[in-house]
Amino acid sequence: RAGGVESMIAVLAQLSLYLCYDMEYMLGMIRRLTERYVVDSLKQFAAVALLGPRQVGKTTLALAMAQRADLRPVYVDLELPSGRAKLSDPEMYFSYHEDRLVILDEIQRIPGLFQTLRGTIDSRRRKGRTAGQFLLLGSASMDLLEQSSETLAGRIAYVELTPVLAEEIAQRPAARDQLWLRGGFPDSFLAKDDNASLRWRQEFVRTYLERDVPSLGPRIPAETLRRFWTMLAHVQGSLLNASAISSGLGVSGQTVARYLDLMVDLLLVRRLPPWSANVGKRLVRSPKVYVRDSGIVHALLGLGGFETLLGHPVAGGSWEGFVLENLLAAAPSGTQAWFYRTAAGAEVDLVLEIPPKDRWAVEIKRASAPSVAKGFHLGSQDVKATRKIVVHAGEGKFPLGNDVEALSLVEAVAALRASG
Repeated sequence: RAGGVESMIAVLAQLSLYLCYDMEYMLGMIRRLTERYVVDSLKQFAAVALLGPRQVGKTTLALAMAQRADLRPVYVDLELPSGRAKLSDPEMYFSYHEDRLVILDEIQRIPGLFQTLRGTIDSRRRKGRTAGQFLLLGSASMDLLEQSSETLAGRIAYVELTPVLAEEIAQRPAARDQLWLRGGFPDSFLAKDDNASLRWRQEFVRTYLERDVPSLGPRIPAETLRRFWTMLAHVQGSLLNASAISSGLGVSGQTVARYLDLMVDLLLVRRLPPWSANVGKRLVRSPKVYVRDSGIVHALLGLGGFETLLGHPVAGGSWEGFVLENLLAAAPSGTQAWFYRTAAGAEVDLVLEIPPKDRWAVEIKRASAPSVAKGFHLGSQDVKATRKIVVHAGEGKFPLGNDVEALSLVEAVAALRASG
């Protein structure tokens, strides 16, 4: 019996080792597309801000990318007391590392640092070093963008690191539904099973509400913000009904707007504005709202398995949000996004204004054999779309008539990449 126990322990140890190696292999295979933009931006700008929610992989990407690019990085985590202590005299610290790329993680922790960064960058410019000085990592856009835009204009580029995209796992097409279910946060997507993934996301939500949001300044009860976040998940992809939400939470409409602004600034929620051009129609004026990561939507609603998700009313809205995030991540720089809806029934899920003169009307369908409603044709005419596509859940592309193309998600992403 003792020998049997020892054998079992040995087997489990080997299995654990195999799983660790397999996880490392999978992580290595998911090469983030953002890396290229960061490297290119560092060659042109003195500072690059890499923005994204917590746990999305900013630090891992920054360190791996800097090492591969031979940028001799020095890393400072400003969330740690030891990291903040290193910058008690930032000018001296930056002078000491003048010839290296300085990576500052959680830069919003020291708001006053941007003035020093500007002086340091300008001093180095006068010495001939114009690019690749600082890589700033931030998990919230509100402070970082506001402060840096005032002090580092012309010196900084912004790059957003999203959760893992369908395009980044294109070599594993069978994993797309897993990505939709679990979302794109690496620890969730690569968890050993769906239960482990769901638990990780539930803990992620709890930590964000109890620790991260309060650390950024707003004093909002965690339970209230959780209810608000869950309400948004229930109406994923729907028009914002601020009065219904305020009534459900027992707060004012202004407070709901403040909560929404916070979640948007934390890069956790997307607010898609309505088309506002004057087309002589009665247009819907409320924005549509999406919890940006599909896995977080499902965690907030307690949907841990794929079959449970497919049977839930949120499945259509969840798929729409999942596709939307993938399309916007692939859209060329300068692309503007809206939705279009009129009181008469014309509707387009997504209108993309792609420089210099393209305008795409996009319908998003969970079905693998989609059909197009009359409202989409009317909406496409109203916005004068130059291309009309339906993104479906199956594979392949085929015409639907009236100049409408049906594309799979991967093909739609490729088409957007080619449009730039």
